Amino acid sequence: MTKMIFVNLPVTDLPASMKFYEAVGFTNNPMFTNDKAAAMAWSDEIVVMLLTHEFWKTFTDRAIPDAHSSAQVFLCLSHDSKESVDAIVAKAGAAGGKAEPTPTQDHGFMYGSSFEDPDGHIWENVWMNMAAVPEGETVAEQPLA
Repeated sequence: MTKMIFVNLPVTDLPASMKFYEAVGFTNNPMFTNDKAAAMAWSDEIVVMLLTHEFWKTFTDRAIPDAHSSAQVFLCLSHDSKESVDAIVAKAGAAGGKAEPTPTQDHGFMYGSSFEDPDGHIWENVWMNMAAVPEGETVAEQPLA
């Protein structure tokens, strides 16, 4: 089996969340979707599993944090261009999410902007120009301001 990552997110309204994620470019996999969960593919290797709160609670007895007021993860998607970053953020805002809940950052070699889904989960979106990093240096050595 190919190595994959499945990001599981609790959602309050599964149909609305599916519609939001489809609007920003995810594709539903009906083979792993029912009235409790939906598999939303970003790529062949990255799938976001949207789980109703009731279904989420069958996996853990830990409380579901309110992502509008707290954060447990910071999610990030890579893109091929700055324009693609801006496009997904605009789509998210138009689909009922919040565009730019964190400041947009442009460091020359790296550009990032974010969106928040209807349940408050923040997704950073980044583009990096690795050719702009001088040979022999790491991205961590590059100025970020």
